[in-house]
Amino acid sequence: MSPVQAGIISIFGMLLLLATGMPIAIALIVLSFIGIWLVRGSPVIAENSLGLAATGSIGTYQFAVIPLFVLMGLLVDLADVGRDAFAVAASLLRKLRGGLGVATVFANAIFAAITGSSIASAAVFTRVAVPQMAKHGYSRRFSVGVVAGSSVLGMLIPPSLLLIVYGLISEVSVGSLFIAAIIPGLMLSGAFIVGILMIGYLAPSFIGKTEQIDAVEQVSGRDILVNLLPILALVTMVIGGIYMGLFTPTESGAVGAFGALVIALLRGRLTFETLRRVLMETGQISASILFLMIAASLYSRMLTLSTIPMNVADYIGDAGFGMFGFLTLYILILIALGMILDSVSIILIVLPIMLPILATLGGDPLWFGIVTVIAVEIGLLTPPFGLSIYVVKGTLPDKFATLQDIFLGAAPFVLAMLAVTIVIAAFPAITRILV
Repeated sequence: MSPVQAGIISIFGMLLLLATGMPIAIALIVLSFIGIWLVRGSPVIAENSLGLAATGSIGTYQFAVIPLFVLMGLLVDLADVGRDAFAVAASLLRKLRGGLGVATVFANAIFAAITGSSIASAAVFTRVAVPQMAKHGYSRRFSVGVVAGSSVLGMLIPPSLLLIVYGLISEVSVGSLFIAAIIPGLMLSGAFIVGILMIGYLAPSFIGKTEQIDAVEQVSGRDILVNLLPILALVTMVIGGIYMGLFTPTESGAVGAFGALVIALLRGRLTFETLRRVLMETGQISASILFLMIAASLYSRMLTLSTIPMNVADYIGDAGFGMFGFLTLYILILIALGMILDSVSIILIVLPIMLPILATLGGDPLWFGIVTVIAVEIGLLTPPFGLSIYVVKGTLPDKFATLQDIFLGAAPFVLAMLAVTIVIAAFPAITRILV
């Protein structure tokens, strides 16, 4: 059996195991182990590769950034930062048609700049924004759609967990990725807001009857300052510190976690029991991510031994696809995988194959990372998997909205994401403006 044949068997076997419901990390490890065994003809070499992946893939200082940013996000969620940001935005935009939808996008963008998690954003704003929109005459379909759609900002606006994973896999500076994502993140937020305003004026029935919009409670200037100052200070400290070179992304994670701890303490939301719960949850989330990284490292070793990435790169070069053809195919693959897999798993499976091809075509890995994250996030809103959709559904009261309602409500945001992806793919310089 040739190395390519062994690699293909391992890949298809892995997809088969995933279809049966096996956890992605276990499937990656099992089939990568078998693939290396088939390529090298020795289980001892496969066993040694597993040991090297376990000890070498996450045993570096840079990987400490993962639990630190997870801890920061959980502490900020505990401090009700999302609720405060939404209250301020809703008050400022209460006279605008579709204003609570715009407020949800605005609050999600702020929350995303601290937590870096789309799933956390979806869960928080389903509890915070949906009841308020329903109360003030917004349709249920629009209310749940805008929450699900804007939640994807969590994986693009830095600090983003997905950007961290991409940076560690591709060996691109995480700090540079954070800075490169600022303008695309603002573009995506702006596209969502423009889309909501256009729907409000062109298809107001989709939004619902918002005559009661004036009933939104007005927040005083002092309350705005009290609610937003800690949040903005934390974002400025984390992103500004990286941008000014005061500390590395890993150190910024520690600074951000400490800042979030201070905010939670000052707001009286932290007790010994809640701190214990947050630390346990941080450990569980971090362990699952780092276990995935170990599995991805072994998978990458198997692919390298199978020579599949090199052969695919040669085929694309000989076929004359060029960067445009490769990128189109790549985005379609990411969106298709997003319908059945979660975001981190997609990146861990696809990148080891695609990065060598990108290098052959002379592409910029920094720009490629931003395109990858946006395209992967589209899958959070598309059927049948649509993880953000299911998080929203699971957080809603029973029979409040069907899955079909949430998918249809999020459809305009999918179109906006596709548009932004095309613009950034066509103009790579956008990601280099601040870097």
